[in-house]
Amino acid sequence: MSRVIVIGAGVGGLAAAARLASLGHDVTVLEQAETIGGKLGTLEHDGFLFDTGPSLVTMPYVFTELFAETGAPLETVLELRRLETACRYRFADGTELDMPGRIEQIPDALDAALGSGAGAQWARFLERSERVWEIARGPFLESPIDAAGIATLAANPLSLARVAPWRSLRGFGEQDLTDGRLRALLDRYATYTGSDPRRAPSALATVPYAEQAYGSWYVPGGLWRLGAAIADRAVQCGAHIRTGVCVSRILQDGARVAGVETADGERIAADIVVANADAETVYGQLLRSEGARRAAKRHAKLDPSLSGFVLLLALDDLDDAEFEHGEATHHRVLFAEDYDAEFDAVFGVGGQAGAGPKPVERPTIYISAPDDPETVPESGCGAWFVLVNAPRHDPERGVDWDEPGLAERYAASILELMAERGVDVREHVRWMRIRTPADIERDTRSPGGSIYGTASNGARASFLRPSNRQPVEGLYLVGGSAHPGGGLPLVTLSAAIVAQLVGPAEPEAGRARSASGL
Repeated sequence: MSRVIVIGAGVGGLAAAARLASLGHDVTVLEQAETIGGKLGTLEHDGFLFDTGPSLVTMPYVFTELFAETGAPLETVLELRRLETACRYRFADGTELDMPGRIEQIPDALDAALGSGAGAQWARFLERSERVWEIARGPFLESPIDAAGIATLAANPLSLARVAPWRSLRGFGEQDLTDGRLRALLDRYATYTGSDPRRAPSALATVPYAEQAYGSWYVPGGLWRLGAAIADRAVQCGAHIRTGVCVSRILQDGARVAGVETADGERIAADIVVANADAETVYGQLLRSEGARRAAKRHAKLDPSLSGFVLLLALDDLDDAEFEHGEATHHRVLFAEDYDAEFDAVFGVGGQAGAGPKPVERPTIYISAPDDPETVPESGCGAWFVLVNAPRHDPERGVDWDEPGLAERYAASILELMAERGVDVREHVRWMRIRTPADIERDTRSPGGSIYGTASNGARASFLRPSNRQPVEGLYLVGGSAHPGGGLPLVTLSAAIVAQLVGPAEPEAGRARSASGL
């Protein structure tokens, strides 16, 4: 039996703990916060309950497999409810589209909302995306990223042509999508990995395909329950979870891990360390070696992902509101008039040379407004999560989100813009909480508040993302900054990959070496 330390109780760390404990390992999870979930956080106040991170479950089979392979089936512990309307989109020209939650209904809905032929365009795009999905799913989402997988793809000209890694996501879509509204719809999926669609690789075309093929799902009572269910499964399998424990260092004995040291000076020996922390934090703070410094320099060359500016709105008297709300508007997207200007501002590209990142003046607005009585104190109320893409917190070279008054001014501008686009909640706000990229950084220890670690900008970005198995023997990475990427299903897949690499416990395995550190 190997002793395993998991650093961080985000979904990736919890899933890794459940899988490794079910394989017979002695697993302890150390979480610096007082609560579990990581970016899958919550805020509860005055009877209102908010998910402060992800608000949508896609690729539900990933979670079905996790629970099936660690004990009782998912449906025995948690309800996933399929949304019949995945999202209501409002485009820059005022056109609205209710995107069905079932793929076979999408072409007709597109024709009805956007005009004849729109459905056929999107169907052709999804057909090509499905072929990319079939090629990439096994070697790039469900297996370690290694030279063998890359060589296999490169050796098959037909597969290579279909994936077209040299083409951007936008370029991939332009082959089928002539309607500018459909192109905006596709561009949004680059933000699922915190990326710029003009530079993100064509392989991200698998994101809309997977979402629409497998549906959009919600957990009644809030998505935080998914994290809680995974934590419960880990404990049932024998894992121990300790909160309020900050790991300050990963200890080594030569070329292998020996354990961890906490901020309180406690040293805990381990044969295996699984870091569910941002790779930048692992290389720059937790590891102290020449190899780690070299890795940190390589990692610094990658583009950090975008962050988010969030409003948590406690609303009342919605029955008297002039805008529609309810099950059909569980998710809304109010598109920007100029998406390119938005990405220029977030990533600090284009425009005047040297301008740098800045808050987007007229951003696309994402609204999660669950029609869920478990999240509000009484009928007619709403617990709304409002998100806009934002540059990361970077006081030296970009935006200082702690600048006095900035968050409040920007929040007011977002509410005004929502009203302009037909969703005026200003008279219904009982109270509001603001979460800036600086807050996300403090709450989750993600440098700059980057939601997904590094962005998938550039043809080689997927291959440069930190691998799950690290050069230090016994050290593994899970979570959004590691392979295969960010988002609930992918961080859960990273845990499955790590469990595959570690394998089942061997009773005769030796105990951990002395955690002397170097």
